[in-house]
Amino acid sequence: MTSIIKLQALSGAMDESPPCYLLQVDDVRILLDCGWNEHFDPEFMKELKRHANTIDAVLLSYPDASHLGALPYMVGKLGLNCPIYATIPVYKMGQMFMYDLYQSHTNVEDFNLFTLDDVDLAFEKITQLKYNQSVSMKGKGYGLTITPLPAGHMIGGTIWKIMKVGEEDIIYANDFNHKKERHLNGCELEKLQRPSLFITDAFNATYQQARRRTRDEKLMTNILQTLRNNGNVLISVDTAGRVLELAHMLDQLWRNKESGLFAYSLALLNNVSYNVVEFAKSQIEWMSDKLMKSFEGARNNPFQFKHLQLCHSLHELSKVPSPKVVLASCADMESGFSRELFLQWCSNPNNSIIITTRTSPGTLARDLVDNGGNRTIDLEVKKRVKLEGPELEEYERQKKEKAEEEDRNKLDEDSDSDDDIEMSVISKGKHDIVIKQEGKIHGGFFKATKKQHPMFPFHEDKIKSDDYGEIIKTEDYKLADAVAEPDDNKENIVIKKEQTEFIAEVPEIPTKCIVLNRTVQVNAQVQYIDFEGRSDGESLLKILSQLKPRRIAVVRGNEESTFAIQNYCKEHIDARIFAPARGEIIDATSETHIYQVRLTDALVSQLKFQKAKEAELAWINAQIVLRESQLDAKPMTIDNELMEVDEEDLKTYALEPMSCLNQIPHDTVYINELKLSEFKQILSKSNISSEFSGGVLWCCNGTIAIRRIETGKVIVEGCISEEYYKVRELLYDQYAIL
Repeated sequence: MTSIIKLQALSGAMDESPPCYLLQVDDVRILLDCGWNEHFDPEFMKELKRHANTIDAVLLSYPDASHLGALPYMVGKLGLNCPIYATIPVYKMGQMFMYDLYQSHTNVEDFNLFTLDDVDLAFEKITQLKYNQSVSMKGKGYGLTITPLPAGHMIGGTIWKIMKVGEEDIIYANDFNHKKERHLNGCELEKLQRPSLFITDAFNATYQQARRRTRDEKLMTNILQTLRNNGNVLISVDTAGRVLELAHMLDQLWRNKESGLFAYSLALLNNVSYNVVEFAKSQIEWMSDKLMKSFEGARNNPFQFKHLQLCHSLHELSKVPSPKVVLASCADMESGFSRELFLQWCSNPNNSIIITTRTSPGTLARDLVDNGGNRTIDLEVKKRVKLEGPELEEYERQKKEKAEEEDRNKLDEDSDSDDDIEMSVISKGKHDIVIKQEGKIHGGFFKATKKQHPMFPFHEDKIKSDDYGEIIKTEDYKLADAVAEPDDNKENIVIKKEQTEFIAEVPEIPTKCIVLNRTVQVNAQVQYIDFEGRSDGESLLKILSQLKPRRIAVVRGNEESTFAIQNYCKEHIDARIFAPARGEIIDATSETHIYQVRLTDALVSQLKFQKAKEAELAWINAQIVLRESQLDAKPMTIDNELMEVDEEDLKTYALEPMSCLNQIPHDTVYINELKLSEFKQILSKSNISSEFSGGVLWCCNGTIAIRRIETGKVIVEGCISEEYYKVRELLYDQYAIL
């Protein structure tokens, strides 16, 4: 049986915005990536709200925000609750991306799209997989198997293979890279032959890459010229993906004394730089064969950097001697340290700005790639500043009032809780000592004071602990005959212990966020040097020719690149081509004459299944009727917001409205191909004598005849008797009567 396959692009269709696609295989809805969009438009957020409760599984391809950045928002704010699958590096590095993204925004604005708790909650739901590890989905996804395959591009990057038992396979390959790099192997698409549906992006369809050696020389030349001119180099990178390739390359260049870079500084700047490098050290098995052999042989960890200094703030970076090269996040320069350094360095003609990836249109990095430097640009500058003067006084007043109110509430809660405990003790009869309050006027027990207890009071000592568990008291483990230490040593131990247990509270500095419109003169040299790690257009077309998929869905590309792939496939590949626009639903079912209908609960409850050998069968005579709506059009609450679900919304929930069946009466049908020779044996087992004569099976001393006529029907003839009804019943038992 062929599955119904449909695809809808929520984002990343006929444009270069982050990918987010909803794949439907029969009734199972799988979200392929859920990319972060720095400029979250209301329409996209509305789409996420509509689908959050209908998604059965999420597949994540890469750890960067452009592939999974909307996940914390969907889990924390929209209540997404379904299995999420990703490779181990995507899980680990994805957290680093989201922590850095959150902190980058929080440093300059009141960011409330999601919280760090939302990030943790989202990643707790992720099932971590290894490459080529097949997982069978459960529940509605029974029969579907998903397998992650290496994709290159980033550590843990994944091409997803989705298969249904005994049917065709679906391949989701987005942003893959077939070339080997310094720290990653290429993808393994050659193992996939003629998939049923191949979903790929057209981002690089019309783009031709420079040779790797030419690219590296260009970067080296730019860095040397800038540093020798006493300028600084800003390289905008991501948090924990493509930055590994650049960091490894630059640290190797700094180690080479002939390069002339040894005298200058090299720094990695983001909010989680230390964690990123530590995670990279522990994931060598996910990297290139060359790095793995080096690590296994000489035990050389390629991410044990000698010259790369890790910084977590601009204050730490200021301590790094200039001139310097700084790898700063975020890659799109819409937020983070890369944007702050750009504002500081762009006006100096001695400095250099290097952009390593083409981000989504509308971002600062993309604007610099498309239009270059040597011009004036208007930027929105967000800052977090300390409160001063009347604002500070007002803040302190509100803080004091809030603290007093919390203290009052706490006292009330303590009083209520003590009363509840005391009354529960009396009602449950756990103790036989009851202290009656003397002089009580209003009745009841234990209302006047909290110092009296229904039994002897017990105060439990609080156990002190650190990261490794309960703090050990050395005196508890001393031998009885041990020599007592001098008093001064004991005092030192106590003082030292008290110092380790004391944690100074960092006072909260009251701040506010402001937004300024600033005109910036870009005098620094601006260059785009491709370190994206994606297959170029020529390679993509060759891969499509080798795979020869039956159907191709082209996503995430502008009109020019999308049409380029469409035209090539029409000329060189015998396949159906789809290029969905945003929100459009495409039907990629292999059999175009198959239609999907829904069985209503009332219809299913009336079906009577009959066993026929190894199968159970039921007969349906029904009429196809179009349903007015897929769901009841009633209000629903999402993110504490009441949203009216109209007819248009209902269509979106089910991707496409379906027809249903209304049952109508039908004549009785007998299903089986009965052989009279087999029925003779059945009669014999029931102690009924029978014999063949002239092609007729005679039984019960010739009083009953069983014969097959030309139409294939079996006829029973004989006198009405108990034997007749018994033979007929045995005959009916050989059929599934529907």
